[in-house]
Amino acid sequence: MKVLVLFYSSYGHMYQMAQSALAGAEEVEGSEVKIMRVPELLSDEVLGQIGALEAQKQWADIPVAGPEDLEWADAVIFGIPTRFGNMVGQMRMFLDSTGPQWASGALVGKVGSVMSSSATQHGGQESTILTTQITLLHHGMVIVGLPYAYQGQTTIDEVSGGSPYGASTITGGDGSRMPSENELNAARFQGRHVAEIAKKLAK
Repeated sequence: MKVLVLFYSSYGHMYQMAQSALAGAEEVEGSEVKIMRVPELLSDEVLGQIGALEAQKQWADIPVAGPEDLEWADAVIFGIPTRFGNMVGQMRMFLDSTGPQWASGALVGKVGSVMSSSATQHGGQESTILTTQITLLHHGMVIVGLPYAYQGQTTIDEVSGGSPYGASTITGGDGSRMPSENELNAARFQGRHVAEIAKKLAK
């Protein structure tokens, strides 16, 4: 049973969430896990101008995925930052290149799950997850979210991302807030949950 965590990150928020999801998936007996990133579309010059170039060195050794890598997996967890209430362009470009997989039905019946981030509590983390799920449904994937069995998403004691649609983190307007323990635990729970569902479907 194979789980792929596929992410894009500018400053490290979604990289940390992806690592937590990966750790959760690894906890399920019989799981084979892999983490990959989607291709960067911005030049080093632009990344430097927005202050992201240095941060991206953290995950430079993680392999860049191609659409065919989705076929390897029984389950895919997508880590997608929000841009203006929707998925970041790097992930949109990647998903738009999966036409051959759609045409052949290569992803039908695979588990698809989404995590996200946004600058503010109401900056689009949920809309990013929900609109990404539409693409996954077009591929025939089985959607898995973050159930309320993870009770951390009900907290009102602290600012926190997370919803039944998927784990998420709030970065702050300047990107300085990294994922909290509660948000990372949500990602880990989601990774484990996705792997468990994929294992059941594989029987």
